[in-house]
Parts: sequence; C-alpha cells; structure tokens
Amino acid sequence: MKKAVADKNTRKLTKLGGKSIGLTLPIDMVRELGWREKQKVTVKRVRGGLMIKDWKE
Repeated sequence: MKKAVADKNTRKLTKLGGKSIGLTLPIDMVRELGWREKQKVTVKRVRGGLMIKDWKE
C-alpha cells in the first residue's frame, strides 16, 4: 500500500554531531529541481519556516 502524499512529505529532524540538525528531502522533489549530492544550497529564515534555494555565487 502506498503512503499518502502528506505522510510521504512529513520528515523528522535528526541531530548531527553537537551543533547541527539534518533534514532529509523527498527524492522526487530533489530530482525535479535537478539537485545533486553535495550541491551547495542556501537556507533563509522566512515567516513561518525556512526557504532552501540553490546557491548562487
């Protein structure tokens, strides 16, 4: 049985080392964006959450 879309997009935060928190992203979204492993992204605080965008020089 397939997971519902809401369940598929619900993620948990994971502690990485002492000072960081990690988050996995749904692979279908990453593929749609054309993102690759070890690619740089920017994280910006916005009202109500975070915005993750491709890093631009």
